[in-house]
Amino acid sequence: MFSKTTKFLLPVLAGALLLQSCGKKDEFHTTANGLTYKIYKQNEDGKYEPKGEVAANDTTGARIGQVVTMHMSYRNANDSVLFNSRDQKQPIMIPVMEPTFKGSLEEALTMMAPGDSGIFKINADSLFTKTFGQPLPPFIKSGTDLTFFIKAEKVQSKEAAIADQQKMMEEQMKGAQERAEKQIKVDDAKIQEYIKANNLQNVQKTESGVYYVVTQQGKGAQAKAGDMVSVHYKGTFLDGKEFDSSYNNPMSGGQPFQFPLGQGQVIRGWDEGIAQLKEGSKAILLIPSPLAYGEQARGEQMPANSILRFDVELVDIK
Repeated sequence: MFSKTTKFLLPVLAGALLLQSCGKKDEFHTTANGLTYKIYKQNEDGKYEPKGEVAANDTTGARIGQVVTMHMSYRNANDSVLFNSRDQKQPIMIPVMEPTFKGSLEEALTMMAPGDSGIFKINADSLFTKTFGQPLPPFIKSGTDLTFFIKAEKVQSKEAAIADQQKMMEEQMKGAQERAEKQIKVDDAKIQEYIKANNLQNVQKTESGVYYVVTQQGKGAQAKAGDMVSVHYKGTFLDGKEFDSSYNNPMSGGQPFQFPLGQGQVIRGWDEGIAQLKEGSKAILLIPSPLAYGEQARGEQMPANSILRFDVELVDIK
């Protein structure tokens, strides 16, 4: 959870900072280690104002061993946003560790108190080689700085952060389940319209909502959880657009797709739909999005909440 690689996952400050004059200039400062920064704090009215230069002996920021919960983004020298935690709709947690170089991200975190927002310029070469342990990507020019925008929400002990993360994950799972329950009702209505419009006959439905039509009854054994099954398939959206097929997949050489049934190795709609078939059967599976790829889009090829049709053939069961 708090591995070194999590430091690569960094987020962005949403909206412009609202600055109010408090006798301190809105300007960058530089620490003795070469870290260039601006830090803003909220006043009693909830507006941001420059915090000014942070003294070397200041102890109001995060300490080594603590965990900072924050929203953060970072940009390259061309001002292109490379990462933004707000796109993920949740803050990230980063443990404060010993600095890996002078002017590091770790130093920036020790200057942040809960509620502070900051802008930090960090040398890209040092960050990747000494903190990330990775070569500099081609979209980041050597010798330039990355600009980090950080909004510190909490500074906690590791134990408190773990408890918070567990609670957050539970809330996310609950929210996702509630959205899925609503979406499957919407999808069910669309699938019924599709069945009627395409005059599909002898349609059956699993308890969780997968519709299936056996177009050719096989004479072999019934597929069951734990079996290794081989399936030929063609996947389309309800508008007929094909997105995948085992028949012309260059990775498999046109061979059937093999997987252990009922082990969660495929989408839930497949585990349930294939389990309704006997070896040698051909069928149509109509899968609502919560039993397919859900609310997460998978690039332009697979939009969020996609209802899927699969024309399948259960070739073999072992």
